[in-house]
Amino acid sequence: MCDKSFTQIVTSHRRTHMEEKSYLCDVCGKSFTLNNSLILHRRIHTGEKPYSCEVCSKSFAHRSNMVIHQRTHTGDKSFAQSTNMKRHQRTHMREKPYWCEVCGKSFAQSTNMKHHQRSHT
Repeated sequence: MCDKSFTQIVTSHRRTHMEEKSYLCDVCGKSFTLNNSLILHRRIHTGEKPYSCEVCSKSFAHRSNMVIHQRTHTGDKSFAQSTNMKRHQRTHMREKPYWCEVCGKSFAQSTNMKHHQRSHT
């Protein structure tokens, strides 16, 4: 790595700690420490979506969102929390562990059961 690129990396990294935000959005005034972050942010205002799904042609402003979307075509779902995954798996297994104490109706999610129980009051 040459000295010039190393210096740029160090300068950029230092800004994240010093909260030096010298890149300003001319539309909304939001500021950024990295020019690349500003470029990505501007897509909110311009509507630019340079990344397209090869399967369905849906377009995205950010590559990471396209990658997540593409998993819908392969059946590969990712979950940030294991509880969300377990909740999702119940839809496939038709598991309904939550029961209404009044009428006995069962539900896959506790929130749906609680909402239902209000109908008895």
